Order: sequence, then structure tokens, then C-alpha cells
Amino acid sequence: MAAAESTASQNGQVVVEPTETEDNGITLMDLFRIVRKHIVVGIITFVVVFAAVCAYTFLVPPKYSATSQVFATYSDSSVQDNNISNINSASTYITNQIQSYPTLVTTESVLKPVIDDLGLDTTVAGLAGQLTVTNPTNTAFVNITAQSGDAKQSSDIANAVAESLSNVVEKSLYASGKESPVKLSIVQRASVPLSPSSPKVALYLAVGLVGGLILGVFATLIRDLMATRVEEANDLQDIINAPIMGRIPTDDSLKGIKPIIISSPAGRISEEFRRIRTNLSFTSKVEGSNARMIVITSVGPSEGKTTVSVNVAAALAENGAKVLLIDADLRHPSVADRLGLEGGAGLAHVLSGQATVKDVVQRYWKPNLHIMPAGPKPPNASMLLNSKTMTEMLDMALQTYDYVIVDTSPMVVANDAAVFGAKSDGVVLVSGRDVTMKRDLKDIAVQLENLNVPVVGFVFNFEKERKTSNNDNYYYYDEGGKTSHKAPKSRSEAKRKK
Repeated sequence: MAAAESTASQNGQVVVEPTETEDNGITLMDLFRIVRKHIVVGIITFVVVFAAVCAYTFLVPPKYSATSQVFATYSDSSVQDNNISNINSASTYITNQIQSYPTLVTTESVLKPVIDDLGLDTTVAGLAGQLTVTNPTNTAFVNITAQSGDAKQSSDIANAVAESLSNVVEKSLYASGKESPVKLSIVQRASVPLSPSSPKVALYLAVGLVGGLILGVFATLIRDLMATRVEEANDLQDIINAPIMGRIPTDDSLKGIKPIIISSPAGRISEEFRRIRTNLSFTSKVEGSNARMIVITSVGPSEGKTTVSVNVAAALAENGAKVLLIDADLRHPSVADRLGLEGGAGLAHVLSGQATVKDVVQRYWKPNLHIMPAGPKPPNASMLLNSKTMTEMLDMALQTYDYVIVDTSPMVVANDAAVFGAKSDGVVLVSGRDVTMKRDLKDIAVQLENLNVPVVGFVFNFEKERKTSNNDNYYYYDEGGKTSHKAPKSRSEAKRKK
């Protein structure tokens, strides 16, 4: 769902964050964002993998490898003359025979004498597992490599196996009483290795380092795919292409019965609500009026939409605009309680014909800020909110006020926000970190798109506190409303203050 981007500013405040209009799949920046978001998972995975590789590298017993080398020749006297045909035949014979010698080495005929001569405490199969025998392509060489936990034993085994193989080939492999046509000569005896061949510490640590990094990144991707709730603002924009109008951190001061704009006008959170106010000032006015209708909702309950509604209303009124805040969440009214107002009479009475607008609207904080509570819960909330009386009341309010803010039910509870959003510029979605379900948000996105109701923007609630540098400059409003400047602290000063 596309949304218009805005880069204008008001009162020196930067407004809407630009968003991409097309989904081109995961980019390198997306990957960095995912890794940063789940950095703890990535670090834990990296540490576990690297620690496991280190443990294996330094705890596994060292192995030593020694290699002996034998060479095959044809011993038949028929090749002693220079008959080219006989020489070629001998060469072909040796080539065919020598290909089977790596397998021959692992047999009992070759290994049993080695076990007996060296007094090894192992079986033929066990000794065969210690050997690596190869015949390099197009050569008459047989390389015998023995591996053992003892350096000298590895060379002894390699040499003994070479001798046993030569003996078997020359004396017992072919028909009894005949001279063996193949002769194996030991051309390179195995020497005692000076250093272990396994584990290769540098290689293993490099593999652990690279493998840990790769698996760490992979783990963050899996963690992100498995996440069912919105964890940061970018998660919202991955589903609905709309700007982030503001980011509200978790703070106990937001739980008071006064909007933070009133109780703490100089704070950073108040400035964030002023940022939202600025962004909303660039939304379109309702056709046929000079006012804007701001429909505020959320995907599910407990995401802070009412807190956002009352603070946005206060921020708009603070700036001199005539504001009417309507609690249209008739199923679970909360504006009156949130502001410490009498909520016995309200919108439900107006819509049911039991009271007039003047009877239920209350002035709050400033002469230009009016509140219409929801009143008692009616049994037919949807019918009342979709009634002609509701439409006429909104039309009248738009002729009287600069801003009409409608606090509606969560979208998973009822579709009231879509009805109001169709009459205005769209809806503002309040999304709580670790509260909004991604699946529900996707469903809501489809519903709003089908109804042609755009999402004006998001207010990301319960955001984690951002770390600030000690050298940051802070600007704030004093009680007299004048802007003051707070000089940056040095690192030493900051530590002393702590």
C-alpha cells in the first residue's frame, strides 16, 4: 500500500521518514538491520560455535602422520631384451595390478604380520582405519600413510606396512613356485614426524571464526523469520508502506492522568508528540471543510492508541488549534478515565438521541481543547457508529474545529476505524513494540487496501530507549516557554554525575 512522502518541516522539526515504494527483496541494508536487531542471538551463536571449535581443537588428542613410499617394477626376464611389445605389456600389467594395492594393504594378509611384529594392541580393522593408501594417477608409486597418537609408532607402522605389502606381493600373492612378475621396492622410508598433523590449529580456528560468523548471521535471519510480533519500526514498513510519524518510548510518565504535554512539556517525549503534530498538519483536509479528521486506531488492544490520542490532541491544542477529541471506542471507552474526566455521559447518548453534543462535550486544559467521552457501553455500538447521526455530528464538528481526533476500536476488534478512515485522509496506526502481531497487521493491510483506506502513518509505541552520546546537545523548553540550551558534558563530568 503506497503512502505519500513528506519532507516539510514546521517549528524547526523534521517530519516524516521517507520509505521505499517497491519491494525488491532483501538488500544488504536489510541484512544489516536484521543482524543489528537480533545481535544478541548472533553473538550467542558465534560464541557457541567458536567455543565448540576451540574446545575440539585444543582438547582432541594430537595425531601424527608418517608416510612411506614403494615403487612397482616388472621382474620378468622377458623384458630384459629391448622388445618394445614386451615392455608395453609389462607396463600395462603393472598399471592394472597396482590399482588394487591400496585395497590389498587393508587385508589381513598384509596387516596381521605388522600387528604381530610391532606388538600392536589393535585389530586388522582398527589398524586399517589408521592407514591412508593411495596410488597417484599414472604412476607406479604406492604411498602408505599411517596415523597414530605416538610419533614414532606412526613411522614404524608405515614402514612395517610397506615391508609387509612388498613381501606379500613378491612371495605369496601369485601362484606358488612361480616368481612374482611384480617387484615392490621401498624407495622412501617414513621418518618420525616432528609435529602433529592433526588438529591443524590455525586452520580449525579460522574455520571456527568464519563458520561462527556465517551461522551467527543465519541464526539472526531465522530468528527474524520466526518473530511473530513487531520488534522495531522497520517491521511495520515491511508490511505497510507508510511513514513513521513518531516513536514513543516506554515511560512511566505516560501513565499519569494528564497528557505528558501538560505534565512534562520540556521532555523529549513531549517533543516527539510535537513531531507527530507537525506531521499530521501536512495531512489533507476533509473535502468540503477547513478541518482535518485524524482517525487513530491500532491493530490490537493494549498498544497505547488512547495515550497517543490524548497527547496528540493536547499537542495540537498547545499550538493554538481548535481540537475535538472523540472517544469512538464504544466497546472499551478509556479517554475519560485517561484524562480524569466524568465519563457517564458521552457519544453513546448523542447517537441514541438521549443528549446533544453540547451536553456531553467537556473543556479540558485549554479553551480550544474539547473532549467527548464515549459514555456507557451500548449493546449496538456498530449500528450507532455507522448511523446517519454520527455522520451529521462529524460534519458539524468539521465545520467548528480545526482538528477532529477520533479514537476508535482496535482493528482486530471492529472495523470502525476503516469506516471513519474512508471519510478522512486515512487512519493513523499505533503499533506497540512486542505487542502488534505481524499476522494481524498483514490481515489489516489487506482489509484497508480492499476498502481503499490508506494508512496515513505509524506511531511506534513502547520503543526501546536509544543510547545518547555524552557530547550530544539538548534543547528543551523551560517553564516560561523559552528555548534554552544545555551545554554538553565531558566524559569525566558525566561519570562524576553518575
